[in-house]
Amino acid sequence: MRTLIINAGSTNLKLSVLDGIEERFHATIEHQPPSVAVGQGLEQVRAAGLLPVEAVGHRIVHGGSEFTKGVRITDEVVAKLTKLNDLAPLHNPPALEALEEARKQLPDVPHIAAFDTAFHSSMTEAVRQYAVPWEWTQNWGIRKYGFHGLSHAYCSRRAAEMLGAVNEPSFRMVVAHLGGGCSLSSIKGGMCVDTTMGFTPLDGLMMGTRCGSIDPGVILHVMRHHGLTVDQVEHTLTKESGLFGVSGVSSDIREVRKAAESVNPRAVNALEMFTHRVRVGIGAMAATIGGLNALVFTGGIGENDAKLRRAVCSELGLGVVLDFDRNENGKPDAEISQAGSKVRVLVIHTREDVSIVREIEKCLEKS
Repeated sequence: MRTLIINAGSTNLKLSVLDGIEERFHATIEHQPPSVAVGQGLEQVRAAGLLPVEAVGHRIVHGGSEFTKGVRITDEVVAKLTKLNDLAPLHNPPALEALEEARKQLPDVPHIAAFDTAFHSSMTEAVRQYAVPWEWTQNWGIRKYGFHGLSHAYCSRRAAEMLGAVNEPSFRMVVAHLGGGCSLSSIKGGMCVDTTMGFTPLDGLMMGTRCGSIDPGVILHVMRHHGLTVDQVEHTLTKESGLFGVSGVSSDIREVRKAAESVNPRAVNALEMFTHRVRVGIGAMAATIGGLNALVFTGGIGENDAKLRRAVCSELGLGVVLDFDRNENGKPDAEISQAGSKVRVLVIHTREDVSIVREIEKCLEKS
């Protein structure tokens, strides 16, 4: 089956055409309105002779509590998704704009939404709930949703395939998706047990421009004593924090590392903070599943930054023993742990598009 996959991010839009899971075309369009980017991308797909397609898959970051699996897009579905925009303001609005443009230009094929939150729907209520009044949970939907689910789903399945643990119900792993956005998931028998992102993609690990977990009292303090508005706090914690805010250099870890090597103290501190929080997070996730059989690194940082992987693993414990040569030279998909390491460490190139194709196939089989 030939499918078109549209992945609208906060600063770019990615289009790919797949025959099965084989990628035939890929384009990234930067800094354009999503509707414009879809038009430009489809022109490139037409020029490549890859239209028509049999289905279009759309990555949607937040599916709320209702959308826990892929769904065929209708006007009713779009109306429900629009109500979720405030939960993922950087991601859902551009995705919906791209979706609407694609439906206009390709009206005769099914459009399927695949959700980053869906993989985490297997978490128990005790994990998903916050310690807030029950009315907040029941009436306002205040709970942990988790994100990067398409990546976590693909990487956990791929890791199980590589290690011969497919359909092994006791196999335990942590997937570390580290990029501009960062999250960890603990996975047992292919099912998500816990994850670091929460009600929004702002929670959890320190990221490129996002703060990750902080004491909520900090927000109350800066609003009460320093006059920041809700919009100012949201902008600062979302776009001016993380590696960028701490280092004062960049949200790109490569630029921060260059500055750190030039003995920029803020950059040095930013790298140490980032490493520490990833390491602590992995330990916490491992505790939720009673230990580890495998640790997976993915995402732009996870796949490409050997120094970060070494720094995280060197003091992690848990039975992780990294092979430094494999780590330095290994390219995804590869194992980078030493022979005999109790925990197998893998670097895997994430394929969110493959997860979306699988959601498309499930939806079309049902219909």
